[in-house]
Amino acid sequence: MQSLPVFLMLRGRPVILTGAGEAADAKRRLLERAGARIVGEGDEAMLAIVADGDEAAVARLKVRGILVNATDRPDLCDFTLPAIIDRDPVLIAIGTGGASAGLAKALRQRIEALLPQRLGALATALHGARAAIRARWPEASARRRAIDAGLAAGGPIDLMRDDAADGVPLWLAEQGDVAASRFVHISLLSGDPDDLTLRAARLLGEADRIYHAPEVPAAILDRARADAVRVPASAPPADPGEGLSLWLALPR
Repeated sequence: MQSLPVFLMLRGRPVILTGAGEAADAKRRLLERAGARIVGEGDEAMLAIVADGDEAAVARLKVRGILVNATDRPDLCDFTLPAIIDRDPVLIAIGTGGASAGLAKALRQRIEALLPQRLGALATALHGARAAIRARWPEASARRRAIDAGLAAGGPIDLMRDDAADGVPLWLAEQGDVAASRFVHISLLSGDPDDLTLRAARLLGEADRIYHAPEVPAAILDRARADAVRVPASAPPADPGEGLSLWLALPR
């Protein structure tokens, strides 16, 4: 991973925009949608977009300690602007590190066609139910597993259903105990993450903790949730703990 994706709260904050033409107009519309206050090069701001890729303007801004995006000049960029899927308040950002805006756009179009229009409504419903969810599952690990099970394919609030938001109250009222703890052994095909099976990739994205042989490469472990506990070990543990735990090992 060459950069860290972040979502910046720009409402009411100044952002410098320089340049003219279609590229500048597109960036202006994007900043206005985010609620930014667009200012000129001489004004104070923490971020700037140089829509014409002017190297001199980029240099002047960077000397002032301002983070700069230079359109079509990834070599000059401190940050890049992703392709965006907007299901407010859900935002999905797709970036290529400036390698290909066309590829990011194509990915956005493919993914957007898959997502229900009311995905944002589901997020809003879950936000409104936070107190009830905490009361229903006081323990954080149980709460996480219950939400994962509810949102999963075929679950009572399956995120791919357009009416999932309407099902949140019923899910809270009827949801039984969270899924029992599981310990799954995965024999990796190789140390290349491209060789992960769909099942292995899915389990890595869901696991609470990952026990792994020391030789399992970081490239594989990086496919797991960022907050999943990683435990190097010479053998599978006798007591892996609650939730979903995995044992990863390379072929001998």
